[in-house]
Amino acid sequence: MKELVLVGGGGHCRSVIEAAESAGRKIHCILDTPEYTGSYVLGHLVAGTDDEIESLAGDYEFIVTVGFIKSASLRRRLHKRIERAGGKLATVIASTAYVSRYASIGSGTVVLHHATVNAGATVGPEVILNTGCIVEHDVIIGRGSHISTGAIVNGGCEIGEEVFLGSNSVVNQGVKITSGVIVASGSVVRHDIDKPGIFIDGKLKEL
Repeated sequence: MKELVLVGGGGHCRSVIEAAESAGRKIHCILDTPEYTGSYVLGHLVAGTDDEIESLAGDYEFIVTVGFIKSASLRRRLHKRIERAGGKLATVIASTAYVSRYASIGSGTVVLHHATVNAGATVGPEVILNTGCIVEHDVIIGRGSHISTGAIVNGGCEIGEEVFLGSNSVVNQGVKITSGVIVASGSVVRHDIDKPGIFIDGKLKEL
């Protein structure tokens, strides 16, 4: 198994380092912005910027460790750059996470500590399943989405691409959420959301 190159050295990177190491993965280096080059994150060197992706693509696997900052656009750009360079996206599943053998997890996805993915779930590529979230049976989660700490996606739900579910939010059984939706922390989604926007206080504010 190839060593990992982590792209992005902030707080999310720290969580991914811990999860990756718990699963026995070795980290080659971190890439970040120029001002952080030469510094260390949890003992791992920030060896350069994302301009190094092309030179590293043949020898290592990649995880984008930039968080979902207001949108997934930066994460998506980095994933596309890795793909154009011929790099392979790794999948990281923390040692304490539970992923059913009847579920599928896409490339570039990270499943952090104590997250649960139950039978029949399909988690797309480039997804963040954050600490303690629950993805129940037969759920579909689209590319680039982020399921935050403690969020619950109940059985049969369909979550589109680049959706952000805030911490402790709940999506009720069978609900469908279209791509590009941000669900505020603590929200309960009881009905389908068919337009992009911010769901807060039980209402959708269209972007």
